[in-house]
Amino acid sequence: MTKKLFLEQNTQAGEIYAGIVLGQNGQGDHHLFLLPATTKPLNWNDAVKWAESVGGSLPTRSEQAILYGNLKKEFEPRWHWSSEQYASYGGHAWVQGFNYGGQHATRRSYEGRARAVRRLSIIE
Repeated sequence: MTKKLFLEQNTQAGEIYAGIVLGQNGQGDHHLFLLPATTKPLNWNDAVKWAESVGGSLPTRSEQAILYGNLKKEFEPRWHWSSEQYASYGGHAWVQGFNYGGQHATRRSYEGRARAVRRLSIIE
């Protein structure tokens, strides 16, 4: 199957294909799509709910690295929430800076940007 045909058959309205994410810890690989919806700044809990309400979820840290590498221009140059909480500090979650590229943890009560993604499993 060509890339063009794959995208025609699998990309939903307004989505942008971000790339392939290699599975970790026994999970399978998947294709990653950036959903078109954006939001005003939200705390982490509200960002998680918002992403689900638009039919997706917040990206993982590794997915955010792919989004930064492949689709940086699609993001405001600010930090965006990931789906991952910071294990060492309860009440913190990881974020990706789309201005400078770094990842760090911040309080889940702070307000930041959010974008949602959709995953499509790669069946072997």
